[in-house]
Amino acid sequence: MTTTAFDSAAYKRTTLAQWETAAEAWDRWGPAIEDWLGQATEVMLDGTAITTGGRVLDVAAGAGGQTLAAAERVGPSGYVLATDISPTILEYAARAAARAGLPQVHTLEADGEDLAAVEPSSYDAVISRVGLIYFPNQRAALEGMCRALRPGGRLSAVVYSTADRNEFFSLPVGIIRRVAQLPPPLPGQPGPFSLGAPGVAEEAFRAVGLRDVTVTAVPSPVRMSRAADCVRFEQESFGALHQMLVGVDAPGQAATWQEITDELGRFEGPDGFVGPCEMLVVTGVK
Repeated sequence: MTTTAFDSAAYKRTTLAQWETAAEAWDRWGPAIEDWLGQATEVMLDGTAITTGGRVLDVAAGAGGQTLAAAERVGPSGYVLATDISPTILEYAARAAARAGLPQVHTLEADGEDLAAVEPSSYDAVISRVGLIYFPNQRAALEGMCRALRPGGRLSAVVYSTADRNEFFSLPVGIIRRVAQLPPPLPGQPGPFSLGAPGVAEEAFRAVGLRDVTVTAVPSPVRMSRAADCVRFEQESFGALHQMLVGVDAPGQAATWQEITDELGRFEGPDGFVGPCEMLVVTGVK
């Protein structure tokens, strides 16, 4: 049997197109995202030990919720550089920083695996929230982040744990994969749970020379009024799910989203929809 090799270049082109399309929705859903990821973000920023006047590099910053949180910590005398592969989503991050009165936030369009434009050994902290898991070459990304750190600087990333602890996402992915008759992920293919298994993230950090590596599990339930709201959030903001459904006709797609809504309905209760999610915050010192 012939196994098709994973095409990282094609994957990156698709990823860029997805985020260019989803940028507006990701920004619009910002309050819900911060409610979902807020606790993990605080644990990540605590792990970096950044203080007033610090310099922070945010890799795969997206619409910048965690960028702004970092900027608040370093204050007006600090500096935060938000990088992302999508120029459109960085525009939203820049506008959010301007609205918040945070001129210490700057943006740079950059592939997270190629941070050559970032000055080496010049940052006290590097952060990445739900970005590292989607890099085809996670080692190259981590090496670039480490180069940006000064000696003693800290790198901290938020990643998903295992699929069984993240059913708000893994259930839709499983349904879509079945309906679209997609094969299992190819060797080396990135994805949401690529760093979630026990020991995997720690080993990735240690492999690039980081020391004192810690992993903290953070319960991060997705709380919304109804399961249908979570499905709408995923439909509008998770471009990868649409890409997985590209070979399914319109009626089939509609039926798939309805099946996902029905399946996620099991997580509705007196307090509304509470979708199971667990994040890991992985931190190491250069």
